[in-house]
Amino acid sequence: MNKPTSPSAVPNNPVSKQPAAKTHDNSRTFQRVTVFVIWAWLIIFALLPNLLVVLASFLTRDEDTFIAAPVTLANYLRFVDPLYIKVFLHSLSMASITTIICLVLGYPFAWLVSRSAKKWQSFLMLLLIIPFWTNSLVRLYAVKLMMAANGLLSSALIAMGIINEPLQILYTQKAVIGGLVYLLFPFMVLPLYAVFTDLRDDFVLASKDLGANNYQTFWHVILPLTTPGIISGVLLVLLPAMGMFYVADILGGSRNLLVGNIIKSQFLDARDWPFGAAASVLLTLTMAVLIAAYYASRKRIGKTDYNEVA
Repeated sequence: MNKPTSPSAVPNNPVSKQPAAKTHDNSRTFQRVTVFVIWAWLIIFALLPNLLVVLASFLTRDEDTFIAAPVTLANYLRFVDPLYIKVFLHSLSMASITTIICLVLGYPFAWLVSRSAKKWQSFLMLLLIIPFWTNSLVRLYAVKLMMAANGLLSSALIAMGIINEPLQILYTQKAVIGGLVYLLFPFMVLPLYAVFTDLRDDFVLASKDLGANNYQTFWHVILPLTTPGIISGVLLVLLPAMGMFYVADILGGSRNLLVGNIIKSQFLDARDWPFGAAASVLLTLTMAVLIAAYYASRKRIGKTDYNEVA
């Protein structure tokens, strides 16, 4: 009588391996297609447009074709003009004030949200994100109605007897900064909230156990560990604040221009595409400097070092 063959004695069937191999090949094909689509998207819609802007910034203005040869550096040298330097510094000052206000308000806000109960964290972050569900122009016109001389803010203060005359806020630098803070405040809070949620409580407790007071704990422990979030928030606020031309158009009038207003006017009104492209390149270079500072901070006290300490 023949003995039954044990499962271990049955030779491997090459046919049984084919479905697994086919699934593996399909997975690799899907990965390659996905990577190709992502790279194609980035090259077509990110790299090439930026290269075209850089190329246009070195060309000459033409009445018929907007840009033409010869290659020149005159577009960049025009920024030495005191008029453009004044506009750039004015824009930088308003963007810096906006960033500082967002940081001063957003830092404690993100800290309090990260230390609240889990059920309240999601609710508070939802309240922060809800304005994104409405177009920024619509929200900005609502802010304009509130800031107007006969708007809601002045009417409420007059009704309460706090002021006797309507506030003259609209079409001032304060109005532009207020609109920028209103639009960009969430972009400061989100990265700060992310670093606060990763901040371990035992680091703070260890600092206090070693005799540090609240100020020393904040300065030597909390602030260094949250610096990447601060720089990330500055990146997300400072540069967009310099380029959001429609905020200055709606709330600031002609006396409170941003760099974005120069770029818009050069492309749409003056039809000087090379000069507008040069202004865009300078903004991009400013962003590159800030990104380099961000990565330098992450290298010094960033996520890798943080995990090693943990």
